Amino acid sequence: MPPKPSLIIISGPTCVGKTDAAIGLAEPLGAEIISADAMQVYRYMDIGTAKPSEEQRARVPHHLIDVVNPDEPFSAALFGTMAHAVIRDLHQKGCPIFVVGGTGLYIKALTRGLFPGREQVSTGGKKLVRKRLRDEAETLGLDALYRRLQKVDPAAAARIHPNDTHRIIRALEVHQVTGRPISQHQKTHSFRDVRYRTLKIALTPDRNILYDRINRRVDLMLASGLLEEVKWLLAQGYPSTLKSMRSIGYRHMGDYLEGRTPWDETIRLFKRDTRRYAKRQLTWFRADPKILWVQPGQTDDMRRRINSFLTGQALRP
Repeated sequence: MPPKPSLIIISGPTCVGKTDAAIGLAEPLGAEIISADAMQVYRYMDIGTAKPSEEQRARVPHHLIDVVNPDEPFSAALFGTMAHAVIRDLHQKGCPIFVVGGTGLYIKALTRGLFPGREQVSTGGKKLVRKRLRDEAETLGLDALYRRLQKVDPAAAARIHPNDTHRIIRALEVHQVTGRPISQHQKTHSFRDVRYRTLKIALTPDRNILYDRINRRVDLMLASGLLEEVKWLLAQGYPSTLKSMRSIGYRHMGDYLEGRTPWDETIRLFKRDTRRYAKRQLTWFRADPKILWVQPGQTDDMRRRINSFLTGQALRP
């Protein structure tokens, strides 16, 4: 049996420095990068998605950036399909492969696939079921939903914190739509063959440092012309109601331009929502016990681990 392709995955929260770190690690290896970012797939949305610059992409080729227009649908499943094709081609050329981004679901779709529960929930009724559960969380309280989960799926409830709104609603959603507990889907899914060898690295700075980086990046995006970028998108016929245009930064600029939020409040909400997004990303990645957490500046340690992984050698202490 031929060897499986090896993937070096660099993840972590927004603004942590994934792009710079990955380029610095990939360039000496002659590697190429697959972007695992749910927003960088969209054309014309450059500033608010913090896409790698032309100079950075000249140093290390990037894939799955600018692949659809803002009004075209895109999903984790489609990302997985497209990324598999890129990996096959790079592997045949003997090119080292980095997967870099903060969209945990895309990385999961690539490395483990999406279990049937998610695929079924991705079709008719998903939004209605999820909205109803969110409304119940507001009116009945999260405790009531957690007790319901304990009854219908005690195995899942035992692994989910009672305050984890997202995962409680997700587990109940899968149960309602598929008729099977999410824990059963996950158990079946865990026996699928793993397509790739993976080294998973996540960057994690001190929280205060991360929040400062977030605030400074928002300021830089605004100074670089994010508001003008959104004006142009709206003028091209991409309405503010599109899924892509409701993402962080773009929805804030749209709300300001359409008179829903004053400027000072727009900036405050932009920064606040970016911080909240970073916290959700950290929660997602911390659920993966195979991730190696490192400080962004630990380049030598990352390089040593990557070299050992690619050569198949055991890492010395």
